[in-house]
This record gives sequence, structure tokens and C-alpha cells, in this order.
Amino acid sequence: MAGSARSRAGWWLLFSGPLLWTLIFMIVPYLVMIAISFWSRKFPLFVPDFQFGNYVQIFSDPQYSNVLIRTVKISLLTTISAIVLGYPLAYFLVFTVRNDKVRHLVYLAVVVPLWVSYLLRAYTWKIILGTDGALNSALKMLGLISEPLDIFLYNQVAMVITLTYIFVPFVVMPIYTSLERIPKALIEASEDLGVGPFITFVKVILPLSTAGVIAGATMTFCLTFGDFVAPVLVGGPNGTMVANVLQSQFGAALNWPLGSALAVIVMAIVLVVLQLSSRLDRAGRVNLV
Repeated sequence: MAGSARSRAGWWLLFSGPLLWTLIFMIVPYLVMIAISFWSRKFPLFVPDFQFGNYVQIFSDPQYSNVLIRTVKISLLTTISAIVLGYPLAYFLVFTVRNDKVRHLVYLAVVVPLWVSYLLRAYTWKIILGTDGALNSALKMLGLISEPLDIFLYNQVAMVITLTYIFVPFVVMPIYTSLERIPKALIEASEDLGVGPFITFVKVILPLSTAGVIAGATMTFCLTFGDFVAPVLVGGPNGTMVANVLQSQFGAALNWPLGSALAVIVMAIVLVVLQLSSRLDRAGRVNLV
């Protein structure tokens, strides 16, 4: 009995630190944010209250609802673009590149940008797409334009390009892992049965790599949804996303109740995406069984 009690005490001591950390630095801040979202704004500060005016304002004011819709649209376009670019690259590395050293070198080239400052990677595309950037310079050198064009920068297309470049490694890595785990015997069996490469891909490879696609899409969508740097650098006035509005509400506007309500909505959307991703992953596993 004494040994069992000491064992339980040891387990409690082992896990009390992480649990206390999670409680103080994650759960408590979330609860505070949710509580403040129901407070009222009394210029220049705010007072404790329990009302839904902040949520009503967000969904009734086009200024906020349009930003939410724009953020979802840009996040979806970035996710789709990242999958379109990332899946073929992962497939190429796993099934085409036979030399292990070359494969690892190319994979490392995909991962290395994650070690570089996020701000630097985003600013790179501002330099490329700017009026004096590499793209305009190349077009002028080829004689296709006489004056620099300003249509490449400060729009939503520039944002999708920049965000896709930044987050495509988060798509490549899980898809690469899923493809690498596919038993080569299954592909060989499909070939022995006389099935063509396309049908083998559709019937064997794609279903077995669905988990990687879902994981990559989920990470890309959630990370893009909370991004606020790219809109500032390459988005322009029509590229404001919900994170930029959150920053202004907690900063210049000093409207913490409205900012907290907006943050709760963002958190709810992310949780819905995570739940949907989990269900799709489970459904895919069941169908494979």
C-alpha cells in the first residue's frame, strides 16, 4: 500500500508541472478572453458586463463580417495552392527520386526555409513582386513592358502567393511521410495485375496518403487564418485579415471586449476545422479498413 501511494505521488509530481503550466498559461487566458468578450466598452476603457453586443456587432457590421469571409477565402485558396504544389513534390521525392542522398537533399531544401525568419521569407516576395522587384525587372529585360507594373503587389493574389510559399513545407512534410509509409508491395501488386499508373495512383496511393493531405491542409489553413504579417507587407488595403483587425482592437482602438469576441470567433472556427479534419481522417481510415 505504501509503495502504491508513493508511486501515485510520484506520478502526480511528474505531471503536476505540465498541468500547472497548461492551466496558468493556456486555460486561464482563454477563460479571461471569453469573459472579456461579454464586457461593455465605456470610453476610454471597458467595464465588466454580460451582454452579447460585441458578437452582434461583428456579425451585423459588414466591416467585420467581410474580413472574416475574406480571411476564410484566402486561407482556402492558400491551402489548395499549397496542396497542388506540395503533393506532386512529395510524390516525386518518394516514387521518382531513387537516390537516397538526392531525396534527402531535396527534402532538406524544402524544410530549410522554416529555419529562416518568417518576416524575411514574407519580405522576399515583396521585393520580388514590387515595382522595382525581380519580376518587373525580368519583364523589362525581355521587352514585354516599358514601365514597371504595380499590379503584382498589394492585392489578394500576392497574399496567396506569399502565404503559399511560406506554408507549403507544412503540406509537403506530412504528405511525404504518408507516401513513404505506403508498402511498395501494394504498388507492385497493382502493376502485376496490369493496372496502369493512373489507376494505381487513384485506387492505391491517393487513398493511403489521405491522412497526410488532411494534416497538411489543416495546418496550412489554421496558420494562414491567423497570419497578420503577409497582409501588411503584400496585401494592401483590400488584404486586411482577421488577425490585423484583432491587432488593431487590442492596440490602437483599445476595444478589448470587441477584440476578445472576435478572437473567440476565430478560435471557434479553428476548432471546427480541427474537428472536421479529425472526422475526415477517421472516416478515411475506416474506408481503408
